[in-house]
Amino acid sequence: MSDSARPRAAVVGSMNTDLVVRCSHLPLPGETVLGDDVVRFAGGKGANQAAALARLGVATSMVACLGRDELGEWLKDTLEGHGADTSLVQRSDRPSGTAFITVDAQGENQIVVATGANADLSLDGVDLDPFDVVLAQMEVAPEIIDELARRTSSLVLNVAPARHVAPTTLSRCAVVIANEIESQSLVLGELAHCVVTRGARGAVHYSFGEVIAEVSAPVVEALDTVGAGDVFCAAYASRYALKDAPALALRFAVTAGALATLAPGAQGSLPTTQEVQQWLDRAS
Repeated sequence: MSDSARPRAAVVGSMNTDLVVRCSHLPLPGETVLGDDVVRFAGGKGANQAAALARLGVATSMVACLGRDELGEWLKDTLEGHGADTSLVQRSDRPSGTAFITVDAQGENQIVVATGANADLSLDGVDLDPFDVVLAQMEVAPEIIDELARRTSSLVLNVAPARHVAPTTLSRCAVVIANEIESQSLVLGELAHCVVTRGARGAVHYSFGEVIAEVSAPVVEALDTVGAGDVFCAAYASRYALKDAPALALRFAVTAGALATLAPGAQGSLPTTQEVQQWLDRAS
């Protein structure tokens, strides 16, 4: 696809460093537990979705805020390495966002997120008009989401992590994406388009409460499901930008999300459009 024909996407959201340590069991209050070496991953739902969109061939611009620290430089360089444009990434005197993640032998985890510079994100001077789709999540201030809904008619909002969103804001979204738990707080009958993800069971697309598309997920040997939801959102947004019918967009996104479970880390396995299409061709 030529550069002029590529859809353009803006991703408005968080950029975090995930610091992960594995240990035998999660510590109780006041307890010290010895763990393995710390592993560093690039994360934040916004950065994950931007990286996935860029890998899918979409001309992707990240709108986020980082600190003026080493981790901020590393996050920026990592996202650029995936092919995303970072010219709209802002800087703050606060530290870059960081998630501290402890994982036990059974895979259970404890997570503390220091929001840091993400809280200083502003949309002042950000032109949303050139983009075919604007993708956002709930790891930024609610005021940012409200402003996006007022300023663009192509907002695809992933309501994760679950936080209150004003009904007027939800009604302005082109598409709302939620998992089954998050969808319980939504009034599906009031949303023109709402996609509900169901993990290994695929996803359902509702329009004013009526099912208009339903797709099952391909069977894969999942290694790590972290970030699969972000890849799903990115893949769906990419097909929305191309004006695919709901059933086609849903099938593409479900397949991309499944392929994202084949490597560790939220940005560890980011499928290309060609890889997703190959799976779809084999299944048809």
